[in-house]
Amino acid sequence: MALDQSYLTYPKRRHGMDHDHYGWSSIDTRAPIAWPNGKQVAVWTVVDLEWFPIVAGDKPFRAPGHMQTPYPDYRHYTARDYGTRVGFYRMLDAFAAVGAKVSVAANSAIAERYPSIIADINAAGHEIIAHSTDMNGTIASGLDEADERALITQSLDTLERVSGKRPRGWLSIARSQSFNTPRLLVEAGVEYMCDWVNDELPYRFTTTAGAIVNVPLSHELSDRQIIVAQQNSAESYVEQMIDAFDLMERESAGGSGRMLALNVTPYILGLPYRIGAFETLLGELAKRPTAWFATGSEIVDAANPVI
Repeated sequence: MALDQSYLTYPKRRHGMDHDHYGWSSIDTRAPIAWPNGKQVAVWTVVDLEWFPIVAGDKPFRAPGHMQTPYPDYRHYTARDYGTRVGFYRMLDAFAAVGAKVSVAANSAIAERYPSIIADINAAGHEIIAHSTDMNGTIASGLDEADERALITQSLDTLERVSGKRPRGWLSIARSQSFNTPRLLVEAGVEYMCDWVNDELPYRFTTTAGAIVNVPLSHELSDRQIIVAQQNSAESYVEQMIDAFDLMERESAGGSGRMLALNVTPYILGLPYRIGAFETLLGELAKRPTAWFATGSEIVDAANPVI
């Protein structure tokens, strides 16, 4: 019996994904991006500055890294608090040593509870991007649209009130979105998001409310994935990041800039036996004449004519 022809008809068969947010393209077919001052590789460091409620929320899902053992889980709670009390300040010193400016993805609960940290970020000249309210503020399509809009607004408003500047960028917890998230971010005035990881350069993303730029923040290159999930050493993490930079530097010789995204976590790399490796990585990248330490906003501004 022959298969009915209707089984072979798929109206959305095409390049790319089943949506109209952007057109599919390979990285080598786009207009070249030129970074400032002839630099070839933008090094975009994003620090996850997170506050974990001691009682984990499981709706719509439990955030990666959240409390694990039955309440009260003081061991994991204080291990994460170590990042804000100790690890983050080691990172600030490491950035200052090489003159790197970074993006700090902060839960708005950090601004509410530790406004001095926000003041220190501002004083060092780093960028703050919104990272939800706290680590129970996860997003997925099971979340009511009104609740998601309120979560986005609360995060942006609180960070603006404490820092004095409204964040231009947004990073969802676990890079998770609902079908509504990009549109809601546009409606809230966000200019770029970091959740879609299918590229190594920024690209324009269209919604029914207008356009937003997606700056891909690789999960596979994050310290959480390499050090925690894959159980690699900090030294191995550094070697992998240098290898990634070297490849992107070679690719950029074709005439278009590249972007190396470093997603790092204070309670992971800020530990005393790991911070030295991270300092080594920043120092090695700072020696490269082709490297440009940049914030997400600087990358968007530099790439905007061609994305």
